[in-house]
Amino acid sequence: MPDTECSNSQLETLVANALRILHVFPSFELGGSQRRMTTYLNATKSPHSHLIYAMDGRYDAAELTDHFTKANLPEGAIPKGDTLHAVKACRALLAKVKPDLLVTYNWGSIEWTLANRWPKRAPMIHIQDGFAEDEQISELPNRRRMRRFAYRKCDRVVVPSRQLEAQAAKNWKIPENRLSYVPNGIDCHRFQNTADGKLLSQYGLTPDDMIIGTVARLTPEKNIGRLIEAFSTIENKHAHAKLVIVGDGIGMSALKMLAERICEQERVIFTGKIDMPETIVPAFDVFALSSDTEQMPISVLEAMAASKPVVSTDVGDVKTMVAAENRSFIEGREAPEIAASLDILLSDPALASSIGSANAAIVEAEFSLQKMVDTYDQLFSSKGKL
Repeated sequence: MPDTECSNSQLETLVANALRILHVFPSFELGGSQRRMTTYLNATKSPHSHLIYAMDGRYDAAELTDHFTKANLPEGAIPKGDTLHAVKACRALLAKVKPDLLVTYNWGSIEWTLANRWPKRAPMIHIQDGFAEDEQISELPNRRRMRRFAYRKCDRVVVPSRQLEAQAAKNWKIPENRLSYVPNGIDCHRFQNTADGKLLSQYGLTPDDMIIGTVARLTPEKNIGRLIEAFSTIENKHAHAKLVIVGDGIGMSALKMLAERICEQERVIFTGKIDMPETIVPAFDVFALSSDTEQMPISVLEAMAASKPVVSTDVGDVKTMVAAENRSFIEGREAPEIAASLDILLSDPALASSIGSANAAIVEAEFSLQKMVDTYDQLFSSKGKL
């Protein structure tokens, strides 16, 4: 009985301390930050209420969780292109919602970060996952200045990569005591099963195939065309090799045309969006990433959890994420470099398997889902004041 009373008392305390947290995304379409958020919602045991607002009205990622709550805010309420009016509109919406904590994501929510300054209506955490296509080489100077001005007033700035952590400290002048590196985490066990045989058959994949796979939005910064080009130079050397591209996006049509033009027929397979990547990633022999810009891609962690070797352009934290044995295959940013790495791993299955096993051990030890969830629970509960 005393244990029950204690548990009830603890529960009452948790409920009393529950927060209404407003998360503002430029878009809640399927992407890295959105997948991380839905994964967190599925796993957290905290009592907080999480409201999601997508500035573009897209909520595609909501289907990944049963715990999604859309903020009761009007769509299209933020006038893009007029910063002053946008900030005023955001302040009015903040006054309506009265959140206990405001969490903003990436450059596209800058109006909300600015709106919460004069005076501050709620404690604020900003989470920066990376940059869009127009800043893949370097930050635009005007945005760097604006980020420095806006983010320094946040209670906490959170980044998922060491590269971004250094950038936030140097370029945005975020003080060390308000800057947190929180690596992405995944449920490793989801990817330790076999692939869905029916799904593979649906796409004409057989046990004899050697599959180079990637999971990505088909957008310019992911540069899937580079991967198709790399594959086209080695497919004749590996008769059973196939390139499987999992994902959807604005580049689909153009990429299919490229594959038809430079690759052999039916050697490049586009699956479209697959909500549960664990149903296909375990079938890959090699995971490939060809992006122009990344920070800490969840797709790489998922491939590592499935015991796959990774071939990638040298972007973001990818080289430091993978096992030491894998790092020589994270090189450069050109198709010939990707092709050379793919050729080595397809030619030596024992090497590929050994590297995959080393990757699985790394992700289990350093990038677990529970570790990430616990950290975000602490950040949200403390309103960014750890």
